[in-house]
Amino acid sequence: MKAIYDLPAPAKLNLFLHITGRRDDGYHLLQSVFMLIDWCDTLHVELRRDGQLSREDLTTELPPDDLVLRAARALQIFAAPGQGAHIGVAKHVPAQAGMGGGSSDAATCLLALNRLWGLNLPLSRLAHIGLKLGADVPFFLGGRNAWVEGVGEQLTPVTLLPAHFAVVKPPEGLDTRLIFSATDLERSTPVAIITGFAAESESLEATNLKNSVLSASVFDFGHNDLQPVAQRLCPAVTDAIEWLGAQGLKARMTGSGSSVFAKLPQAPQEAELLKAPKGWQVRQCSNLEVHPLCGWAT
Repeated sequence: MKAIYDLPAPAKLNLFLHITGRRDDGYHLLQSVFMLIDWCDTLHVELRRDGQLSREDLTTELPPDDLVLRAARALQIFAAPGQGAHIGVAKHVPAQAGMGGGSSDAATCLLALNRLWGLNLPLSRLAHIGLKLGADVPFFLGGRNAWVEGVGEQLTPVTLLPAHFAVVKPPEGLDTRLIFSATDLERSTPVAIITGFAAESESLEATNLKNSVLSASVFDFGHNDLQPVAQRLCPAVTDAIEWLGAQGLKARMTGSGSSVFAKLPQAPQEAELLKAPKGWQVRQCSNLEVHPLCGWAT
């Protein structure tokens, strides 16, 4: 195998995000549901036999040493001498948006190079490597919508009903570090239990969670503890929430922002979404049942 092309790296939305505490090492403990959506970056990987790693920016210019190259270096330790790669990245998911674009790119890179180099590392090993790159990487490697706990590494798959969402990214981005270092960040939201989230579905059997399809009402569960800080630091977050609210949509921020989203009714609203203020990225997205590369590692 000399190349693998058109590899998707989907974004995610946080249906809610609760900060429940902080570890002694400074990492925050969270609870969330991560949901894959069909807003994707695309990667292409080609084998190099000189042991070098290189990256080509096919759309947006990326930082010189981004998560894709860091992921490739972390995996190359397990490769045979002389195995390298050239990686093309077509970036479409906005940065500093709370949508996990960089982490998703890293996960897709790990899955692709694991196959290109014939390493056959199990998913558990890739997830261990991924966690050192970023807390969201194991989720994208896992390949399924998930209830997330710990610092992002504890994943319980959940099955969500198909749904459509309006996703809005204002021109301004947000630095995750600024959000989590804010003195006014809420860090003591009471711990929820997954069956409490799932109880939003009347038909759920709590003992059979992994095989249950959760009802549409779970999309309204909880809140995002990062949102008040983000709105203070970036007024455009409030503007986006209010803009969606004016269309009768209940919006909240995803991750550490600055993107916000709202569940759409059955009838598409694409015509209204096209009227967004200049400079905003607005997209109508659908959730994904599984990651397109789910099953690429055992």
